[in-house]
Amino acid sequence: MTNFNHERLVGIAKTVRNCRLCLEEAIKYARLRKTFGKPLIQQQVIRHKLGKMIYLIESLQAQQEFITFQITKGIENNQVASAIALLKVQGTRTLEKCAREASQILGGNSYLRSGPGEKVERIYREVRVAAIGGGSEEVMLDLGVKQARL
Repeated sequence: MTNFNHERLVGIAKTVRNCRLCLEEAIKYARLRKTFGKPLIQQQVIRHKLGKMIYLIESLQAQQEFITFQITKGIENNQVASAIALLKVQGTRTLEKCAREASQILGGNSYLRSGPGEKVERIYREVRVAAIGGGSEEVMLDLGVKQARL
């Protein structure tokens, strides 16, 4: 079971990167795309979408770094298993939100396997794999609560 903690932590790192990639692609597109005579990024609703993505990603990465720090300082695997399981759920839900919001910003381009939306299209397609691989969300939530000994 201890190998699963490391596998999940690596998966969380990949999830953080994919969230950041969705954000980067959405920002890049929003700066270039013009609607109603001005860049899409000047629309308040778009900035709010980006802001929400940013705080979700930053929170996810901070928690990932904290758990990684604990492991490097020698904390036992069984003591971080709960936090890792719950972070995996947070990570895949954050990825799903970021992929959806980036897709909304990119519009139809996010459905094409080439062009400005190709990275978001691929990530959005793989969201369910991230949610299931290494333990489904339901299993991780249950494991997190059991390991926390509530």
